[in-house]
Amino acid sequence: MNRPFGVGMTVDVLVIGAGPAGLMAADQALRAGCSVIVAEAKPSVGRKFLMAGKSGLNLTKDENFPKFVSHYAESAPFLTPILRQFGPVEVMDWARSLGQEVFTGSTGRVFPKVMKASPLLRAWLADLADRGLTVNTRWRWCGPDGDGQAFDTPDGRQILRASAVVFAMGGGSWARLGSDGAWAPALSGLGLRINAFQPANFALRVDWSSHMTASFGAPLKSIALRAGVLTSRGEVTISAKGLEGGGLYPLGPALRAGLPCIIDLFPDQSAQTLATRLALRPAKESATTTLRKALNLSGARLAFALEAARPFPAQPADRALALKSLVVPNAHPAPLDEAISTAGGLALAELDESLMISNRPGFFAAGEMMDWEAPTGGYLLTACLATGRVAGKAAARWSGRDA
Repeated sequence: MNRPFGVGMTVDVLVIGAGPAGLMAADQALRAGCSVIVAEAKPSVGRKFLMAGKSGLNLTKDENFPKFVSHYAESAPFLTPILRQFGPVEVMDWARSLGQEVFTGSTGRVFPKVMKASPLLRAWLADLADRGLTVNTRWRWCGPDGDGQAFDTPDGRQILRASAVVFAMGGGSWARLGSDGAWAPALSGLGLRINAFQPANFALRVDWSSHMTASFGAPLKSIALRAGVLTSRGEVTISAKGLEGGGLYPLGPALRAGLPCIIDLFPDQSAQTLATRLALRPAKESATTTLRKALNLSGARLAFALEAARPFPAQPADRALALKSLVVPNAHPAPLDEAISTAGGLALAELDESLMISNRPGFFAAGEMMDWEAPTGGYLLTACLATGRVAGKAAARWSGRDA
């Protein structure tokens, strides 16, 4: 699909970035009858999409719409009308239209039956190619140049002109896959507000004591987590670097703000119940033995309790309260580039309801480069596809086509 467009020619819609948002924008513009070029900085397309699918491609979450959009937190008001047009049901139908049957897991997460991302991406790219899409890889956007867009390419600097441009260049994490945020200075130079990138869906770095070494790689299951007013029920894994896993991700905004991560090892039992059980053990018994025999606490759960509550309280009531509010010690977010996604980027206030940049008519944005965030679980991919769809349809209309 790497068919460089003729120099000096004008295309209806230029899409910059070949992740899910960019490809969906191209998809919609093609459906409207537009000529479309996708310019991608990396040697191949959909690299982060493929990486996300290595452990099972979570397409969306099959749940009622109000609950679904609530996971977008502060950006929900902006994204709700977009997701109403292309939400979980539409994502599932889209995958099926490309020959990929889907299933819903026990938690409501939706996956292709083959689990992987590659068959879906191959089918999508083949369909786009059949409809005339041109993809120029190794074309890195440098910024506007007169009435066109400049790119560094294997053949030197090239200028492409288009009636409408869709920016879908990703966020600021996973640079090796293409989401490096390198576009931010150029858009900022156009007078647009770019909010600083911050990690989202990230692990916590923790300076463990040697006591925790035997627990590296072990999960903490059946727990509740909180940070500030944010709460989560999920699993985390103890690693040599700290804690990682989906249970942390909904707490991201509070953890970024420096609030402690607090873990309740017994979310379905009251402190009073735990204290009563602990009080039945002999007073002179070691804390480790008491926790094992009274509460069946062992392995990684026991190790974490003793690590987080050092020195461990002596009285049953204090022990019970500690087990329900263990503060992860000396924790801080993992580096930005290690985060699954990012907050920050192009401010939503710069965009109208069609995702056109208000002070740059004919320029549109989609996907993770906009300042919104959501936890994993299908929410990220659904919003990328949905915003790409809106931007692509709007770009087609701007170019004079009826999307």
